[in-house]
Amino acid sequence: MFEKMLVAIDTSGMGDHVFDQALELAKAVKGHLLLLHVLSPEEDTSPGMPGFSDADYYPWRLDDVNIAYRKQWDEFESECLEILRSRTDEATTAGVSAEFTQVPGSPGETICKVAKNWQADLIVIGHRGLSGLSELILGSASNYVLHHAPCSVLTVQLPTVKTS
Repeated sequence: MFEKMLVAIDTSGMGDHVFDQALELAKAVKGHLLLLHVLSPEEDTSPGMPGFSDADYYPWRLDDVNIAYRKQWDEFESECLEILRSRTDEATTAGVSAEFTQVPGSPGETICKVAKNWQADLIVIGHRGLSGLSELILGSASNYVLHHAPCSVLTVQLPTVKTS
């Protein structure tokens, strides 16, 4: 049924929850996981774009700013790869076949492209619950994937806390 599952994860707590749900499903159906992280400045934990407010007054500082930003981006890339390695090891230890990849791009489009090229049976993706203006301005990877995926899609939401 779902032999090949592409798991779109990020560095947030949502990424942990998506991975946990995909791992449980893969164990149940003896599926294979492809853990995907899309490198994008749209991700909440990615380095922010450098400010250039004083570039008109100090143009020689642009090189310093660019070097510092590139260093932050390289560190972010390495941290994300380490998370992917760790989660792949966790899946393997749990008896689930897994691999990982990290690709730069726009999250929704990249997830669909990788799913198509890998011939995924299922995409597992988180949903942050953006709606209205927030979704319009920030976009929604899960919304894009739901409408453009080449296969079935499972959207995972964070569990709600019940209050008494």
